[in-house]
Amino acid sequence: MKISSADKRILRELGRAKAEVASEAVNAERRELWTRLNDLDAVRPMVWVFEIPWNEMDTDGELTLRCRDPFCRRWEQALRQDLYQWKHMPADMVMDGVIRVPPVLRDANPPLAERVDVARTDPTSAVLSRHFQIQIRDEGDIEKIPMPELTLDREAWDRNFDALSGIFDGVIAVERTGIQGTSVAPWDQLVRLTGVDEILTDLRERPQYVHALIDRMMAADLRRLEQWEALNLLAPNNARWLGGGYQFTRALPGPDWSPARTRPADMWGRTMSQIFSAVSPAMHEEFALRYECRWLRRFGLAYYGCCEPLHLKMDILRRNVPNLRKVSMSPWVDLEAAARNVGRDYVFSWKPNPAFLAEDAWRPDAVRADMDRAMRVLKGLHVEIILKDISTVRYQPRRLWEWVEIATDVARRSATG
Repeated sequence: MKISSADKRILRELGRAKAEVASEAVNAERRELWTRLNDLDAVRPMVWVFEIPWNEMDTDGELTLRCRDPFCRRWEQALRQDLYQWKHMPADMVMDGVIRVPPVLRDANPPLAERVDVARTDPTSAVLSRHFQIQIRDEGDIEKIPMPELTLDREAWDRNFDALSGIFDGVIAVERTGIQGTSVAPWDQLVRLTGVDEILTDLRERPQYVHALIDRMMAADLRRLEQWEALNLLAPNNARWLGGGYQFTRALPGPDWSPARTRPADMWGRTMSQIFSAVSPAMHEEFALRYECRWLRRFGLAYYGCCEPLHLKMDILRRNVPNLRKVSMSPWVDLEAAARNVGRDYVFSWKPNPAFLAEDAWRPDAVRADMDRAMRVLKGLHVEIILKDISTVRYQPRRLWEWVEIATDVARRSATG
């Protein structure tokens, strides 16, 4: 891989900036606060922001890519976004001084690709309205869901590692890392193949078909996990995020963990069933959670949910997920009921409403009032405030900067005790 001197110089400057930020003492302070939160010994609510509309965020060229090589541009983009977030909207961000190079995997039976019609309101945005074309209609179509057959492309992994080691030599550490992303959403994938209204109707009209369908999808996810483990590619993920805040904890990896081989039991695992928002607890348990537990129970700690309102489904989670540590609560929950039902037994991963950022007029006072109200309700619980699904800031990046300032201020004034 031939890297031009200009591209190398750009990446080295960004790597040096990342290393300098990573050396700041505040990283260790925040890491400890995240650890205490996830160990159910919270000091205060923690704040994190992701799923940012990066197409709207550039100011003064801070996010403008200057490398020419596509490989370099991918790493440049990641570094620029990290540094931008640290500068303008860090919240409780933790920066580490490492460039991690993930393995390169090939799948002989890749997942069935969605067929979709899209509508756009902004050609620069990744946020789309989708209409899924149905590919699975009955039992005869279920085998269209493939079983993965993974191989490690060691040569490509070596090539990436060697290239990045040469670029960042003497500037920032470069390490190979295994697979840490252990969040799966089998129902999110299924509805892209079956249609949304159709499969929800089938829960009642054709339950045996639905059972066979989710069984197949979950089997594919488990097959992938087993192959990761067989290839010895899993890596501890107690220092990254899985759709919520950072997962720092002293509970993982397990006491008998060996650096030579990481098992699912040494890691966090996560599932969700967002499409089941309006499905009863009994049907959620029967058609989703019992299958998802095949995944969750393999891990040391479990995190459940995303944007489905789970405030009335804590009973089924308590009953089925013995290793549950964190529960996501969407903006549309009954917050009082959610606080009551989650209590201090789990981390309450609260997702505030990002719609404030999309309004015609920016209303910081309304954001603060909403945040103050929520923190009063959640007082004494183990809380993380996770802003996500940010479709737009109306091309006014300072809205998000100010949102973070408000949330961070409210959180720091809302001690858990």
